[in-house]
Amino acid sequence: MFKHPTAIVESGEIGEGTKIWHFVHVREKAKIGKNCIIGKDAYIDTEVVIGDNVKIQNFVSLYRGVKIEDDVFVGPGVTFTNDLYPRAFIWSDDKICYTMVKRGASIGAHAIIICGVTIGEYAMIGAGSVVTKDVVPFGLVYGNPARLAGFVCSCGRKLSRIIREDDEKLVYGCKCGKEVETRKNKSIIDTD
Repeated sequence: MFKHPTAIVESGEIGEGTKIWHFVHVREKAKIGKNCIIGKDAYIDTEVVIGDNVKIQNFVSLYRGVKIEDDVFVGPGVTFTNDLYPRAFIWSDDKICYTMVKRGASIGAHAIIICGVTIGEYAMIGAGSVVTKDVVPFGLVYGNPARLAGFVCSCGRKLSRIIREDDEKLVYGCKCGKEVETRKNKSIIDTD
């Protein structure tokens, strides 16, 4: 692990190869996987869990209750909330609302993730979006509130070429050679 001299790291659970940059604060009981990059001025609260190969850009706030799986990209200035009914004069652990970001998802700069949602595998959140509901795997969402605007491949390209279709599903083909199957606005699989 590399820790910049200005970073405050109170957790002993940081994976091999992880780099923690300027003015980052990692609280006690936070868990960060292997080969992660934690950008300048990021805040990682107690008990946050971050998988392997995750890139957290500058000025990101990850509050207690957030779990991020492997290979996720979190853009600059993204904020995760953890309390649906915040009041300065009322606080207890039972107010924490949990958020899950699944493997390979990407979250654009300055998005706000309202607690209690699941962002599906390889989903892509547009910059500046406010995510208030679950995002399906491979879903492309943006806006305030964020709405489903299509699907993306695991390589990140927007999918538009339908190669097979029936009453229950659509199968999109990507320039990279992979296929993504969707069913009733829900993504099911990504294949080679």
